[in-house]
Amino acid sequence: MAESKKPEINDLIFKELIKRGYALDGNTRIWNIADSKLWYLKPDQAQAYLDLLDTEDYNKNFGPKEKTLIKTHIDEILEKIEAEHINLIDLGCGDGRKAIIFVEKLKNKKKVRYCPIDISDYMVNKALKNIRKTDVEEVVKFQWNISDFENIENVSNLLRFGDFKKNFFLLLGNTLSNFEINELLYEVRSGMKGGDYLLIGNGIDNNNVEKDVIEFCKKNKKNNEFLIKIPLQLGLTRDELKLGSRFKNSRIEFYYTILKDKTITFQNKEVNFQKNDQIIVATSYYYTKNDFMSFLKLYFNEVSLNVSDDKSYCLAFCKK
Repeated sequence: MAESKKPEINDLIFKELIKRGYALDGNTRIWNIADSKLWYLKPDQAQAYLDLLDTEDYNKNFGPKEKTLIKTHIDEILEKIEAEHINLIDLGCGDGRKAIIFVEKLKNKKKVRYCPIDISDYMVNKALKNIRKTDVEEVVKFQWNISDFENIENVSNLLRFGDFKKNFFLLLGNTLSNFEINELLYEVRSGMKGGDYLLIGNGIDNNNVEKDVIEFCKKNKKNNEFLIKIPLQLGLTRDELKLGSRFKNSRIEFYYTILKDKTITFQNKEVNFQKNDQIIVATSYYYTKNDFMSFLKLYFNEVSLNVSDDKSYCLAFCKK
């Protein structure tokens, strides 16, 4: 009988687990490796996320909120952008589907240079391919495309050449919620100069987050297909894991409960997982509208906020 193939262990994810260790919550050991940098390490992880965005449930319950806000307010937003030449910097670009809406609107009014930024080269290449199908003036591909957000200042300065002196940053798709809010807003603001713009699409706490978001995630099988790829790269198997979620400390936590004891050995290091241990693989922060606005006003001179009808999503336009 053929020997079963051993699960492949990812060096970065394993190192992160070792570095962080676990904390005790009562008698439960909590291993927190929630970090969006680990979500898209491999092409199949990135594609699993795009597959989630394409599900009927997502497009019925979540996708339309941001898209509706953009289509409703895009004209008034773009009227505020005074420059005739704009660098459109797409932070956490995904496959560029949101940026296309802006390119299509801007192309007859302004010259647009598009620059996608993502931790995943798979995502960046998807965005580049999709945007090149439009009539955008220029698409920028250079070393900083594949990058985390710590390089925003480098990117924004490199793009300020020729007639393109002003930057318009997109931070859509609830991306901000996956980070410590002050840390990321500081990074983005540091990459902006006076007269630059930022558009944020983000969920907010309308007192129904636990009910709406967690229920959706429980029902949508593609959510599990996306998130489970993280513990699978620790040497665990599907039958040893069960996905759970909860709303705690102003954030949704997605975690896997380990169903039986298991020892993982990798690079001369050993991790002993115990039954009922939990591995947090993703977090998403939700603030009230007033708290969210307060954060934005700490960093930007001008802020306007538009909120969805159910008060669960917002579009924030900021100017430095």
